[in-house]
Amino acid sequence: MLLGFVLIFAYAFIVWLVFFKYRWLKFTIAWGFFSAFFVIHLGIIFLLGLRYVAPYATEARMIQHTIQIVPRLPEPTLVTAVLVQPNVRVKKGQPLFQFDRRPYEYKVQQLQAQLASAKQGVLVLRADTQAGNDGIAKLKADLEYAKYQAKTATGLAKRGAGPEEDAQKWTAQVAANEAAIREAQADETTAELKYNSEINGVNTSVAEAEAALKQEIYYLDNTLIVAPEDGYILNLQVRPGMVAGDIRFGAIASFVADADRYLLANFFQENLKYVKPGQPVEAALDLYPGQIFTGKVDAIWQGSGAGQMLPSGTLPSFNYVPTEIPQGQFAVAIRLDGLDQSRFPIGTQGRAAIYTNPHSAFVVLRKIGIRGYTWLNFIYPFSG
Repeated sequence: MLLGFVLIFAYAFIVWLVFFKYRWLKFTIAWGFFSAFFVIHLGIIFLLGLRYVAPYATEARMIQHTIQIVPRLPEPTLVTAVLVQPNVRVKKGQPLFQFDRRPYEYKVQQLQAQLASAKQGVLVLRADTQAGNDGIAKLKADLEYAKYQAKTATGLAKRGAGPEEDAQKWTAQVAANEAAIREAQADETTAELKYNSEINGVNTSVAEAEAALKQEIYYLDNTLIVAPEDGYILNLQVRPGMVAGDIRFGAIASFVADADRYLLANFFQENLKYVKPGQPVEAALDLYPGQIFTGKVDAIWQGSGAGQMLPSGTLPSFNYVPTEIPQGQFAVAIRLDGLDQSRFPIGTQGRAAIYTNPHSAFVVLRKIGIRGYTWLNFIYPFSG
C-alpha cells in the first residue's frame, strides 16, 4: 500500500512540475485521460488490499439461540399462573408457567389404583394356578371312581344282575369327567401363561400399569414449565386462564438463551479467501454509536441455501441470472470480547471488519472507515 501512495504522490508531483510549475508541456485532454488511467489502475492496489487483507461486512447482526416453550401435555390444559416477567433474566430451572394440576393428579390416583389392582391380580393368578392344580387332581379322582363304577355296572348288566341304564350312566359320567379334566387343564394353562408372562422379571400386567403411571406422572411434572437454561422471555403474551397443550408444535412463548451468542456477518465469497478462525475482528454496532468492539472469527459458514436441492421428481432447471443481481454471500460467526455479553442483545445490527493480516498498512484504512461509520451513527438516520 505504501508503494501505491508513493507512486500516486510522485506522479502528481511530476504532473505539477511539468504542466503547471514550469509549463514544459501543455496539459491536454490526452494527458488527462492518461493521468486518470494511471491513477485508477494504482487504485486497484487499494481495492485488492482492502478486499483480502481487511474484508468488510455491511450486514452483521447478533444471533442468540431461542427455545420454543411448548407445553408437553396430552390435552388442553388451563394456565393457572404466570411466574415470569418479560425481559427479566431467569436462571435454569426457575419456574415459568404453572398449568392446572388437578386433571393429572386425578389420573395419577386412578393409575395408582390400577397398579395396586394389577399387583393383586398377580396374586390371584398364582392362587388360580394352585386351585387349578387341585381341581384337576380332584377331577382325576372322580374320573377313576366313575371308571370303576362304569366297569362294575357293565359287568353286572352282562350277568343280568344289574340294570343296563346304570352302565350307560357311568360310561357317560366317565366321558363328562374326561371333558372336565381337559377344560380344567386348559384353564390352568391360561392361568399359568398369565402368571408367568413377564418383562424383566415383572408381570406384564403390572409392567403395563407401571408404565402408564410413569407416563402420567411425567405429564403431571410438566404442568410446571421451568427455564431450560439461563435467559429471558420476550413478548410474553401468556395469561392465567389461557388454555394450551392441545397442539404440540404450538409454542406459547420464545425463550432467549444467554449462552453462546455470536455476531453473524455476511461477506462476499471471494473476500473470504484468506479468512481463518481466530483472526481479529472489529465491529461497529448501531446500538452503540461511536464505539468499536473487538472479537475473533469463530467459524466460517461455507455454504448457503443457493446450493441446496430438495429431493423431488422434478428435474432442476437453470436460468440466467443477471449480473446486476448481488451474488450469494457466506456468513462468518464472530465471538465478541468481554465477559458481559448481555450488552449485545439479539438482533443488534452493525458492520464488521476482519483483519487477515493485522500488521498490514491496509488495516489502517479499514479502521478509519469503520470508525467513520460508527461516528456517523450519532446523526444517521435522520429520524430526529
